[in-house]
Amino acid sequence: MDLDVFASAHRAEWDRLDSLLRRRRRLTGAEADELVALYQRAATHLSLIQSSAPDPQLTGRLSRLVARARATVTGTRRASWRDVVRFLTTGFPAAVYRSRHWWVPTALLSTAVAALLGWWIGTHPEVQSTIAAPSDLRELTRPGGEYETYYSSHPAASFAAQVWTNNAQAAALCLILGVFLCLPVLWILFQNMLNLGVGLGLMSSAGRFDTFLGLVLPHGLLELTAVFVAAGTGLRLGWTLVDPGPRSRRTAMAEEGRAALGMALGLALVLFVSGAIEGFVTPSGLPTWARIGIGVVAELAFLTYVFVLGGRATRDGDTGDLDETGRSAEVPTAA
Repeated sequence: MDLDVFASAHRAEWDRLDSLLRRRRRLTGAEADELVALYQRAATHLSLIQSSAPDPQLTGRLSRLVARARATVTGTRRASWRDVVRFLTTGFPAAVYRSRHWWVPTALLSTAVAALLGWWIGTHPEVQSTIAAPSDLRELTRPGGEYETYYSSHPAASFAAQVWTNNAQAAALCLILGVFLCLPVLWILFQNMLNLGVGLGLMSSAGRFDTFLGLVLPHGLLELTAVFVAAGTGLRLGWTLVDPGPRSRRTAMAEEGRAALGMALGLALVLFVSGAIEGFVTPSGLPTWARIGIGVVAELAFLTYVFVLGGRATRDGDTGDLDETGRSAEVPTAA
């Protein structure tokens, strides 16, 4: 394609579209029809230039022109409570369900790594000595020691807020950093499993494995599941960059990125629940079986939510992405 000839042939159409978009008064019916036709032609021109003879300056001008025209043609759509309900009942669970082949193996493998680290630390005193001095370890693991008082060291509300903020940041990092070929996600996941393994190993070596479970399971089941979902989704996003499948890489990353952004919002709500449990239930005076029971119920409720509502929404065609009115228009790509 001769770009100069092409631009000269169609510049009048682009200028006319720009002129219609700048009109302050309401367009007549004929002008509105003309604007739609010119918008469609400009979108096609943009696609041809991008695929055949990309020119940064011309592509930038046409991209802005097409974006303005689309906003004028389609209008502005405001979010409503219906969108919130749709997100919570179909969009979010569908996105989590679709990622199950990534986060379920991630959860199983990570749990195995944490258990292996806990066994290694708990059965090797020389490893424990590299973590802290024997007197510090005894102070940490004794009844009423630092490991237990950590969960009641601050007022419940502020502690829950702090936990929620930290966990939400970790989940968001997993989702965002997945685009860097998955490596940062694996590091964040390993750090979480290492912390869990250290607590497991030290408390087990002190003969307080039951206390460890009573302190971790009430909030940890739901909290770790949310982290695993975030990590699995981040890994999926990173792999999409490597292998986008039948979609173009740009389209695949846009679709999966939008779904991941929605999952970040949904997981923030899940982590809010786990943070509330950690702040109010874990340090409470409830019997161990009751505290663990609350954690199990919360975990089962989330899994039911994902596999029942999410499975149903996925079978109905929901992918967790925005609906068509909320997505950018897909410009046809020339062969």
